[in-house]
Amino acid sequence: MTDGPAAAAPPPLLELRGIHKRFPGVHALDGVDLDLLPGEVHALLGENGAGKSTLLKIISGAVPKDAGEIRLDGHRVELRHVVHARALGIGMVHQELSLIRSLSVAENVVLGSWPRRPGGLVDWAAVRRRAEEVLAALGVPLDPRVPVGRLSLAEQQLVEIARVLSLRVRILLLDEPTSALAERERDRLFEVIDGLRRQGVAVVYTSHRLGEVFRIGDRVTVLRDGRKIGTLPARQADEDLLVRMMVGRELHERFPKTAAEVGASVLEVRDLSAGALRGVSLVVRRGELVGVFGLRGAGRTTLARALFGLQPVAAGSILVDGLPVRPRSPADAIRAGIGYLTEDRRQGLVTLLPVVPNITLATLRAFVRWGVLDGQAERRTADHYVRALNIHPPLLGRRVLYFSGGNQQKIAFAKWLCGRPRVLILDEPTRGIDVGAKSEVFRLIGQLAQQGVGILLLSSELPELLAVADRIVVLRGGQVSGEFHRGEATQERLLRAATVLSAAEAAQAG
Repeated sequence: MTDGPAAAAPPPLLELRGIHKRFPGVHALDGVDLDLLPGEVHALLGENGAGKSTLLKIISGAVPKDAGEIRLDGHRVELRHVVHARALGIGMVHQELSLIRSLSVAENVVLGSWPRRPGGLVDWAAVRRRAEEVLAALGVPLDPRVPVGRLSLAEQQLVEIARVLSLRVRILLLDEPTSALAERERDRLFEVIDGLRRQGVAVVYTSHRLGEVFRIGDRVTVLRDGRKIGTLPARQADEDLLVRMMVGRELHERFPKTAAEVGASVLEVRDLSAGALRGVSLVVRRGELVGVFGLRGAGRTTLARALFGLQPVAAGSILVDGLPVRPRSPADAIRAGIGYLTEDRRQGLVTLLPVVPNITLATLRAFVRWGVLDGQAERRTADHYVRALNIHPPLLGRRVLYFSGGNQQKIAFAKWLCGRPRVLILDEPTRGIDVGAKSEVFRLIGQLAQQGVGILLLSSELPELLAVADRIVVLRGGQVSGEFHRGEATQERLLRAATVLSAAEAAQAG
């Protein structure tokens, strides 16, 4: 294993030496070294809580280091804040989006650097032109006038990337930039990164999708528990080696499938129309894991929101255990036995509160005795799920805000495990979590299925769906375009169902 660039490599653009950072209860970075070359894509890998996001935040000026040295162009620098880092040519796309939902796409893209006319007034025409240029470079067909709050999570992710690219940075920090993107959007982002590399821009890239490392990475650095394990050229690595470096052990099953007895129908959807959905029908049985696949805009999240009372239902019916339900709010859905892990974990967490109330949020009444909250029982339950999901650090009193993105996802998942629903809807449940945590999540999903819970798994990750789903329903244009049983589904068949019009549809389209 090598550690550092080859002898013929140019001098580093950025050097980090002995970086330390502590937060309450955790040594997030323990003497980490890293160097970044001009025109290099340097992948930074590690499990949730390994210190990746903290290191990027230090480079971006968002978080001060406790000790160590940072050199830019060979000169020592103290990054005082984000504006200072941007002035030095450093920009970051955060895992948790920092957009202002009430502002337009264009206003967010040029946020902090709005062009102005003589006299100091904002040049709104220039704002829109600049946004259109950056969005066109990304291949994103968005109307710059639309408020960001009306966009999907994937579209918001693309706006966040466009915002940082508009700064014309020398060093680009990308923290899980593809976590909400479909395959086509990822490919376009990779093309943009390749173009930046040719211009000499250096990129630090974190991702839990290891295949992306080999697609765009030049070198790979792995962190574990706040320490650097090693750096090596991407061409010398493979997925098994990187996983061993990340988790410190062999990981035999990435997507474990637990055998469960499938029983009677627990969820039945009949001719459901809501938002862009038109006449969707599907069944989930007890102990069954039904996957839902579709490209962006196909209606997956709309389906989940309609079942959970967040999207008005125009027509059709929903049955739980054979009884009709019409959830008009999440409270209605929870009472009917439906749980929903949202794609954007921030919608299901109160990040300013500690771990315990976040885990018991949907089931608080179960911990009330004679009108008084039983805090000890609540804490015991939360502690059980923190240990079962290996949430790190295991500090029940710590605010969720201070956990890594992947550990926040585990806390959101624990909330619904605690709720013991009859039907659990999981929308991209492995978004932003590492390979070891994914294995743990699928093992827990399997245990829920063994207990008779019906699982509806919405995912854009075909390898996950193919590995764990008993059946896969495909959506296209708000309608069911295919259904495949375990063993007959392949990536090719699923993608064809998600993208290719049938003869009847083609004739109808003219």
